[in-house]
Amino acid sequence: QVQVVESGGGLVQPGGSLRLSCAATGSAFSRYTMSWYRQAPGKERDLVAVITSPGGTKYAESVKGRFTISRDNAKNTVYLQMNSLKAEDTAVYYCKARDLWTNYWGQGTQVTVSS
Repeated sequence: QVQVVESGGGLVQPGGSLRLSCAATGSAFSRYTMSWYRQAPGKERDLVAVITSPGGTKYAESVKGRFTISRDNAKNTVYLQMNSLKAEDTAVYYCKARDLWTNYWGQGTQVTVSS
C-alpha cells in the first residue's frame, strides 16, 4: 500500500508564491506517475499538473507559465511550485501517485489566495 502525504498549503496574497510537497512511500517511487489535482468548493476535482517517471510534464492551461511540477526520486517527493497566484487558484490540492495498476491519493492541502 502506497501512502501519499501533501504539505505546504496555506494563505497567500494574490501574486504570491507557494511550494507544495508530496511525499509517497514505496521503493518504486521513481516509476510512479505523479500528479497534482485541485478541487474548489462546489466544483469537480481537476488535473493541475503531471510528471511521468522519465520526467515529462503536462499542465492545465490555466496554470501554464505559473506552476512548475518537479520530482526528487531520492526523497520520494514531488513538488508543485506555484507563482503569480490568483484568487481562482484557491482550492484543496491533492497529490496522486500511480503505479501500473492503482491510483493512490493524499488527503489534500488547502491553498487560499486572498488579500
